[in-house]
Amino acid sequence: FALHQEKELVPYADQVRQRFESWLAQQENAGRRFTGEQKRWLEMIRDHVALSLEIDLEDFTLTPFVEEGGIGKARKVFGTDLARLIDELNKVLAA
Repeated sequence: FALHQEKELVPYADQVRQRFESWLAQQENAGRRFTGEQKRWLEMIRDHVALSLEIDLEDFTLTPFVEEGGIGKARKVFGTDLARLIDELNKVLAA
């Protein structure tokens, strides 16, 4: 905003939510479907990025992830896609 790249000042958390919704729609349009449990985890990741600017595997030891089973559960939910998904979300949401 201060650099005149944006016309209005929008809270970062709102920007992250908008980017997430756009990314999710793009994924679904490309035929990628997420289960309800995966969407819940994706929303927790989104919210973490909105507060912390990014996420990495170590963050799964923090609230709310640890209450949901931590990194072990995340790996079970997303399988081998977890690391790639985290990298992708960091690029998209924190842009």
